[in-house]
Amino acid sequence: MNRSVHLVGSVPMASTDQVFVKVSEALGPYLKRLPDGETGERLNWVGHLEKVFAANPALERTDQLFRIHPTATGWYRYRLKKGKRIEDVRFGNLFYADHALASYAAFRRLQDEGKIPGHVRFQVDFAPAHSVLWLFTVDELHAPLDPIYNQALKREIDRIARAVPHEELAIQFDVASAVFARLHRNEASSYGRSRDEMQDVFSGILVDLGNHVPDDMELLYHLCYGDNQHKHVVEPTDMGDMVEFTNRVLSRVKRSVHLVHMPVPRNRVDEAYFRPLKRLKLRPETELCLGLVHFTDGVEGTKRRLETARRYVRDFSIATECGFGRRKPETIPELLRIHAETAQL
Repeated sequence: MNRSVHLVGSVPMASTDQVFVKVSEALGPYLKRLPDGETGERLNWVGHLEKVFAANPALERTDQLFRIHPTATGWYRYRLKKGKRIEDVRFGNLFYADHALASYAAFRRLQDEGKIPGHVRFQVDFAPAHSVLWLFTVDELHAPLDPIYNQALKREIDRIARAVPHEELAIQFDVASAVFARLHRNEASSYGRSRDEMQDVFSGILVDLGNHVPDDMELLYHLCYGDNQHKHVVEPTDMGDMVEFTNRVLSRVKRSVHLVHMPVPRNRVDEAYFRPLKRLKLRPETELCLGLVHFTDGVEGTKRRLETARRYVRDFSIATECGFGRRKPETIPELLRIHAETAQL
């Protein structure tokens, strides 16, 4: 029986149409959902959202250049202007719905033409506040702005939900290094004084966002340790933090969760990395997806990681650790081929 293939988000192709057509040609039988590739300005994940902070009348740019790791892209952080309060900060258009509605029109047209398999849903990915604020605001604004930003994110979901048939949609939340680097380091932050407190706060945020997604849409969670310059923010010891986070979310969210994606670093073929999966408490409807496909060592390396994973969990779909957006476009056909071949193992 073939495994399903999941695409995390970005695909560095020339257009949304090209992503839909080329990915469908390569992976159609293995796909359940298809993102638009986050082409153009969105390829660097949330980098394009800097303009939201630059245009905010309550904020001003500082000289603080923040990098999530030493060689990562640097972003200048923003603070409150003198005389402004948290209550003065408002977030309007976050552009997710703008992009999604334009891409859905292409998706619908190409699916009607038979170029996208009829069973495939349109996937839209969202980065919660903690990831965006980590890059673009000073530390003291993270906790107070988090609910304000996430309310704007919910409005983006609402706008998409009004325009696209729910049975054709899958909503993914990207739970990235702003969460898992903090958990790994176990250092006090604005989200908690300890790993346990931060697990509780972060899982609560993602439960709240998940509960906002209409029940007849699919709900997905992508967990990640970062991919800026093809480098993790921290190297995970094992899958323990991800398993604990997932268990907390699944025990609290009030609706179905259709997929949880967890990354597997290229060098982790050891049982110690996968062993925490024995503690994973999946719901019957929840698909586990392991991001164990890597371009560098191809099918053979991916097969080694897959074989180790099988010792702890039998049923799972496959993906890369993160989106393809930082890759050279000429590598994508081969990467898609690796997915297709691995899906048959």
